[in-house]
Amino acid sequence: MHRTVRSLAVNSPLLSLIPPVGIGGDDDCRARRVHIATFADIISTVEFNHTGELLATGDKGGRVVIFQREPECKTEPFSQGEYNVYSTFQSHEPEFDYLKSLEIEEKINKIRWLPQQNAAHFLLSTNDKTIKLWKVSERDKRPEGYNLKDEEGRMKDLSTVTSLQVPVLKPMDLMVEVSPRRVFANAHTYHVNSISVNSDHETYMSADDLRINLWHLGITDRSFNIVDIKPVNMEDLTEVITAAEFHPHHCNLFVYSSSKGTLRLCDMRESALCDKHSKLFEEPEDPSNRSFFSEIISSVSDVKFSHSGRYLLTRDYLTAKVWDLNMENKPLEIYQVHDYLRSKLCSLYENDCIFDKFECAWNGSDSVIMTGAYNNFFRMFDRNTKRDVTLEASRESSKPRAVLKPRRVCQGGKRRKDDISVDSLDFTKKILHTAWHPTENIIAIAATNNLYIFQDKLNQEMHG
Repeated sequence: MHRTVRSLAVNSPLLSLIPPVGIGGDDDCRARRVHIATFADIISTVEFNHTGELLATGDKGGRVVIFQREPECKTEPFSQGEYNVYSTFQSHEPEFDYLKSLEIEEKINKIRWLPQQNAAHFLLSTNDKTIKLWKVSERDKRPEGYNLKDEEGRMKDLSTVTSLQVPVLKPMDLMVEVSPRRVFANAHTYHVNSISVNSDHETYMSADDLRINLWHLGITDRSFNIVDIKPVNMEDLTEVITAAEFHPHHCNLFVYSSSKGTLRLCDMRESALCDKHSKLFEEPEDPSNRSFFSEIISSVSDVKFSHSGRYLLTRDYLTAKVWDLNMENKPLEIYQVHDYLRSKLCSLYENDCIFDKFECAWNGSDSVIMTGAYNNFFRMFDRNTKRDVTLEASRESSKPRAVLKPRRVCQGGKRRKDDISVDSLDFTKKILHTAWHPTENIIAIAATNNLYIFQDKLNQEMHG
């Protein structure tokens, strides 16, 4: 199982972060530096629930690990916000499609929490083909005093039952139970890349490379196809769907992104099949920047609605962009994530890194955006001040109360003391999956098989 490394940062320029301590008996990271990550341990998705009290991660081994935030302790002010393991369960197993002779990986592609309706929590998890609905509940009492069963649960000899008794509930150690409630299968020919729960709390959608399906949470044997971009002749295929998400407030609106760098906003009130979009967001290409890699690096790897529902945040290979729903012809803001890689595209193409799919995230007030990069760097951009910072998720910054120092990458010329040369970046260390707490300055960063949780203890705004 992957473990959680937490670190403290008090004086970083964009975020004053105070992360927690190690989990699962691995508090002393320094004593266990040598740790070889197995393929199954690599984290493939990270997601906070709607309150931020729970954080779920999925990995390539098909497991889901849920962390719960500890309540604030007045005697230990720095302990607030620590996330400890709450439950671990196997969500998906490897399968084999005998009709197509294809192996279906157990890797968890996405996790999405449903808004909480009662004491239990529900989440959706998906691999390439099958979506599952899980119920996470707590039990701290057990019934005792059955009439027909003994304490071990075996049936009693009815001849020995001479009186009736009323079963009673007795306290027991808290137990977290995770049970599968629904399995949504056999609806996708291609690999599922996105799931998104609708604001009506009754439906959700799942997207693969060429189609988007709409499901009712209570019905597993059928779904409605709402987008189909598959051409009659597959040789005519020019683009694929890369991500999709429902509007946070309007249950009829959703957006999906494509490998051509476009966004399509669709309205389900217009027609049952949303092949004709309501709005198309596309930035005209500058002919002077045209190159062999243009199409690859313009592919949108992630799209997220802002909490307000007014803006869209997208991530392509080199940039993060903010789009206004009322302005289709160009993005409102463009942020260069790692422009210094532009000269390295040839080697990144040869080692397949150019196809990496980075995610992006909004903070709770939609004022700051975050996305990952290489060398275990992640980037933050303040939309108001236009300031940005590069931070590193590393073992060195995971010591108690360590300061997250800003990092800089240089492209030759004069180097400052702590600058890192673009030639010495480690492209095997990449931050693809990030998540931001819905209301507080707490972020979760997945770095290979480690989960870093950084927390703003001072609640300061970005500065410096």
